[in-house]
Amino acid sequence: MDDLPAFTPVHLLTGFLGSGKTTLLKRLLADPALADTAVLINEFGEVGLDHHLVERIDDTMVLLQSGCVCCTVRGELADALKDLHSKRDRGLVPPFTRVVIESTGLADPFPVLSTLRSDPVLRHHFRAGSVVTTVDAVNGLRQLNTYVESNRQVAIADRIVVTKTDLSGTATAALLSRLAELNPDASTHIAGDEGPDAETLFAEDHRGAKLQSASGFYCDAPATLQTAEGVAHATAISSFVITVHNPIDWTGFGVWLTMLLNRHGERVLRVKGILNLAGEERPVAVHGVQHLVHPPVHLEAWPSADRSSRLVFIVDGLDTNLLKRSFSAFALPGNAQGRLPQEAAVGVQNA
Repeated sequence: MDDLPAFTPVHLLTGFLGSGKTTLLKRLLADPALADTAVLINEFGEVGLDHHLVERIDDTMVLLQSGCVCCTVRGELADALKDLHSKRDRGLVPPFTRVVIESTGLADPFPVLSTLRSDPVLRHHFRAGSVVTTVDAVNGLRQLNTYVESNRQVAIADRIVVTKTDLSGTATAALLSRLAELNPDASTHIAGDEGPDAETLFAEDHRGAKLQSASGFYCDAPATLQTAEGVAHATAISSFVITVHNPIDWTGFGVWLTMLLNRHGERVLRVKGILNLAGEERPVAVHGVQHLVHPPVHLEAWPSADRSSRLVFIVDGLDTNLLKRSFSAFALPGNAQGRLPQEAAVGVQNA
């Protein structure tokens, strides 16, 4: 038990209906890399676990041949996690060091992450890990053009797994391009018989330590969705970057980000960046998803002579111009007054 992490990471496997989450999970459950893992799913039967079973612990938990514990969620997620934690402390289940949750296809991924932050018991024992999103290469573009949930699942992803590429033909290239526009920071993997493996998908790298996506800044063009009648309309999901050449006031920035996330956290799908702070020689990386903000990481050195701060946002319905103005009012030395000017208040655009 001494080797258990102080805060057990909770990884989320999400993706739209029919995107291949269950197929991917079934293959991963046989991976020895998940031997010290607890997996939460909706129903045992959906994954087909019979040939993986070693023993049944109770009516909601089974021990698999790979060594991981598989559990069904029959009530609230918070209750399932607390039950797992209690059984681990009492020695009733193997001492798992991570949790993987498979969400339903139409689920907005954010409430799962918010549960870890909002529940007073869970936040002392668990922390948010990686988000893995599956995207169907055959239907993925149509789903992104039609369903907000699909866009949000991609926007929150740390790793994207594209499935059914053997059936999609030339459509895969267009889908990969669209995914890169929505979330170029995520690593993208093509699903196959041999991969990606569990270590790749649930690796414990700190996302805030990545300075910038290989493809550069996020695309400023908003995505396009379709109404039920097939008429295109612009979704409110968009991405943008704030670049600042002068040092940033850390206290003012903290007040600004706290106020933004307290008021509009569910609309801030992702914020990530590298900051040049006043009085600090080394760069500081920050990363947040909705209301969850990871601890800042002090990096060893700047990657180049350019010491500009860069903050990248993916937002849902926020007025980006007003957001930038409020940032300037708080985070730039000489502007931070401890209050938000009326004309700089963060606004919300109607979708």
